[in-house]
Amino acid sequence: MPSKSNKRKLLLINPLSTNRQGLILHSHVIYPPIGLGIVAALTPDHWEVEILDENWDRFEYKEADLVGITALTSSVTRAYELADIYRKKGIPTVLGGIHASMVPDEAQKFVDVVVTGEVESVWEKLIADFEHGRLKSLYRGELLPFKNAVYPARHLFHKKYQFASIQTTRGCPMKCDFCSVHQFNGNKYRERPVGEVLDELETIEQEKIYFVDDNLIGYGKRSQQRTIDLFKGMIERGIKKQWFCSASMNFADNEEVLELAARAGCMMVLLGIESERIEQLEETNKKMNIKIGIEHYDEVFKKIHKYGISVLGAFIYGLESDTPETMANRTEYINNADIDAVQATVLTPLPGTGLFKRMQAAGEIDFNNYPGDWERYDFVDVVFNHKNMSKDVFFDEIRKQWDALYNDHTLKKKFLRTLKHTKSPLAAIWSYGSNLQYYNMVYEGIRPRKNIEDIFGLDDSSKEMLKSSPFR
Repeated sequence: MPSKSNKRKLLLINPLSTNRQGLILHSHVIYPPIGLGIVAALTPDHWEVEILDENWDRFEYKEADLVGITALTSSVTRAYELADIYRKKGIPTVLGGIHASMVPDEAQKFVDVVVTGEVESVWEKLIADFEHGRLKSLYRGELLPFKNAVYPARHLFHKKYQFASIQTTRGCPMKCDFCSVHQFNGNKYRERPVGEVLDELETIEQEKIYFVDDNLIGYGKRSQQRTIDLFKGMIERGIKKQWFCSASMNFADNEEVLELAARAGCMMVLLGIESERIEQLEETNKKMNIKIGIEHYDEVFKKIHKYGISVLGAFIYGLESDTPETMANRTEYINNADIDAVQATVLTPLPGTGLFKRMQAAGEIDFNNYPGDWERYDFVDVVFNHKNMSKDVFFDEIRKQWDALYNDHTLKKKFLRTLKHTKSPLAAIWSYGSNLQYYNMVYEGIRPRKNIEDIFGLDDSSKEMLKSSPFR
C-alpha cells in the first residue's frame, strides 16, 4: 500500500540473520549500515525515506512504495524472507550489497530488482525508472572515481549507535583467495580526496569512529603520504575522535604514520594476519604478509604499541592445509605474541571468491542448499568438508581453540599486557572490549554473555596501573 503522505515512501531495511545474533550484543562495537545511508542520501527530496534496522528493532510491517534491502551472505536468507512479505503485497523490492553482486541470478528469483556493485552510478536512474513505471530487473553499478561522495544520511540511523563509520578508499589490488572485495569494489585502489574526508569528519557527532576501508594505509609511498596528510589534517582541524581501522602489515613501515595516527586518535588497528605459517599465506595469496615476513611480525606489533595503539589480529582457522596440530599451534602463537585482541574465524567459502569456486567444483561444500544455508556462512559455522579432518573433529578442534583464546584468564592477561605495552588504558579497553565481542559471537547461546563492565573486576594493582597511566 502506498504511503499516505504526499511524498512517496522508500523503506530501507538492514536485515539481521536469525541464525546468529552474537554480533549485536554490545552497542559500542557495531556500526550503522553506511550503504543504506548513502542510498538514502542519493534519493530525491520528494521521497520520504526510513531505515528499518534489525540490529535494534524487530521487523514490523511498514507501508512503503518501494523497499530497498542490503545484505551480506549470512543475512541474505533473512533479506529474501522480508522481500517476500512486500512482494506478496505488490510492493517492488530492491536488493543490493555484496552477496547480490556476487550471485545476481539467485537474487533475481527472490526480489524484483537487483543492484550489483556500487550504487552511486545507478540509484538516480533506478528511482526515475520506478517513477515512470519502467523499473528494470537488474542495474549494474560502475566503479566511479571516489570523489564528491555524498555523506550518508546519518540522521536516519538508529540513535543508539555509539560508533559512526566513514570511508576514505575503495578497492583492493590484493587478491586474497578467501576475499571478494576486489570483485565488488575493483582491484584498483581508489582514494577519496583528503579534504573531502576531513570535511565529512567534521559533521560527525559521535566521538567514536570506524574507518571502514579495507586497508586505510594502502600500498606504496603515495598512499602512505595520503594517510599522513589525513592524520595531519585531523590534528590541525582539531577533529577529536577515538577511532580504529583495518590495515595491512605495512601499517608500521613508517613510524611517522604511527605517531600521527596516535595523535589523531587511533586506538586500535585490525591487521589481517590469517596465519603464522608461510605456506598458508602462499596458499591464500596473502602477498603483503609474505613480503613483510613472518619473522618480522613481532617488530610490527612492537612499533604499533610504542605509540599507544593496540593490535587486533585477524586469524583464520580451518585453512585448507590445517590439521588439529597446526590450529593448536596457531592458538599458542596468538596467545604468546603481542597481539591484544583476536578475531578468530572459520575459513568460509563466500560466493565470488576463488576459494568458493574451487570448493564448489571439487564438491567440498557441505551446506549448499541455497538460499537457506547461506545463513550458516557467518565465519563461525563449518560449512565445508575439510580434507584433513572429519567435520566432527574439525568442529571439536575449533571449540578447543576458542576456549583457549577467549577464556577469562587469557582475556585478562591480554588486557594487562596491552596496558603494559601501550601505556594506554583506552587502547587496552578497546582491545578488551573487542575480545569480549568475539567471545559473545562464538559462544552465542552456549555460554553466558560477557559485558564490557567486566573490565572493572580487576585486582587492586591493575586499578592502580589504570590510575597512574599518563594516557588516562
